[in-house]
Amino acid sequence: MGIKEGWRGRVYEDFEVGDVYRHPLGRTVLEVDNSWFTLLTQNTAPIHFDRHYSAGTSFGRPLVDSTFTLALVTGQSVTDVSQNVFANLGWDEVRLPAPVFEGDTVYSESEVLEKRGSGSRPNIGIVTVKTTGYNQDGTVVITFKRTLMVYRRDHIPNTNRPKPATPEEA
Repeated sequence: MGIKEGWRGRVYEDFEVGDVYRHPLGRTVLEVDNSWFTLLTQNTAPIHFDRHYSAGTSFGRPLVDSTFTLALVTGQSVTDVSQNVFANLGWDEVRLPAPVFEGDTVYSESEVLEKRGSGSRPNIGIVTVKTTGYNQDGTVVITFKRTLMVYRRDHIPNTNRPKPATPEEA
C-alpha cells in the first residue's frame, strides 16, 4: 500500500471556459454563525441578532448577514477554484436574490467565464468565475463574479511538508 497524494487543486492550465464545478460541501448555517459573524464584523443591524426586532419585520426572523453568505460561498469554492490562488483581484456583481436564514443549508457551484495569462507575471494566470450559492430548496441566494490570479503548473510555492516521525524517531 502506497501513500496517495490528496487533491491539490487546479492550476491555471486546468481551467477551461464553460466548465462548471459543483462544489462538494454544503453547510448548514447555525444561529451561532450569524451571531459571531455580526459581532466579529461589528455589524449593528438588529435584523441579524435581535429575535424580537426581527419578528416585527416582513421576514419574521433574523436574516443571516449577507457578508457571511459571501464568505461562506467563496470558501466553498476554494477547493475547486482557488486552492492555488496567488491573489484575489475582486468580487463583482454581487447579487442577493433571496435571503438566507439560520438553519438553511447552502450549496454552490462556479462556472469559468474567462481566463488569460498575466502580462506582468509569467508564472500566473488570471481566471474569472461566476459563483452561485443556493439553499436546500434550490433557491438561489447569492451570485457573484470573482477574478483571481492562479499559479501556473510547476510554479506553485513549495508545498513539501515533513513526514510524521516514526515511534523510533520520536
